[in-house]
Amino acid sequence: MVLVTGLSGAGRTSTLKVLEDEGFEAVDNLPLSLLPMLLAPVRPEDAADPDRMAARVAVGVDLRTRGFDQRLLLEQLAALRARADLDLRVVYLDCDDSVLIRRFTETRRRHPLATDRPIADGIRIEREIMMPLREAADVVLDTTTLTLASFRQALVGALAIASGRRMTVTVLSFAFRGGLPREADLVFDVRFLDNPHYRQDLRPRDGRDPEVAAYVEADPDFAPFLAGLKGLLAPLLPRYEREGKSYLTIAVGCTGGKHRSVVTAERLAGWLKSLGTPVTLRHRDLPATAGQGERVTTEGTFNG
Repeated sequence: MVLVTGLSGAGRTSTLKVLEDEGFEAVDNLPLSLLPMLLAPVRPEDAADPDRMAARVAVGVDLRTRGFDQRLLLEQLAALRARADLDLRVVYLDCDDSVLIRRFTETRRRHPLATDRPIADGIRIEREIMMPLREAADVVLDTTTLTLASFRQALVGALAIASGRRMTVTVLSFAFRGGLPREADLVFDVRFLDNPHYRQDLRPRDGRDPEVAAYVEADPDFAPFLAGLKGLLAPLLPRYEREGKSYLTIAVGCTGGKHRSVVTAERLAGWLKSLGTPVTLRHRDLPATAGQGERVTTEGTFNG
């Protein structure tokens, strides 16, 4: 079972659609009083008949759910976690306030706690109410900068244990001036490397350009740094996987997120791929490309 919760507008509806595509039986806004009935222990006569059992169930719950009470829900989750016949995962969806405000404004929807007040006030109150659920979650996904495609990859990666797949690693380049990526597990700073920004011929290009990559790699500290990074990660990855981690995000940052971090992320992702590790490569602060898609905005992407 996957219970999907989080902030209104952060992408619960989109999450349930992704899970449906992955073979889950999805139920949205189920009254909390019915949750124990939906997940009643399997009867012996049903155990032998796969058609009478749902192998994967996804349930969406948020403030709009009838009978919502975070304390009651936490009690129900504790009881469900204690069951030997149920593999429970709680997914909490988070998002930056400014993006949530834009999503509600663009879709002209009301925030459930802002019917008579500014949207920002409703979001602030909701964060306080939902914090205990965030702390109890197995997976926290921040949808602020994720495309729907990259979100799907992250979500499917988060369920790798249940599906028997290996841990998924995301390598992410970013600009420090745009802030640290919330989803990052490990962050590395490559602002010490020579910066192609100060070369007039290289400034307009990005780290995927061979000449830009050659310039960055010519820095005498690049190769030792990358070797040290590989040496650090090589023993960590199997340990993370052994501890049950479904996905890992490694973020590499530089000032503008265009040159040094991109080159390093490209080389790191290539090394991980050579090891047979399931890896996704994202460049957060490069203009959207056909391979990366558009940033999350409104309808057709994330709608909570």
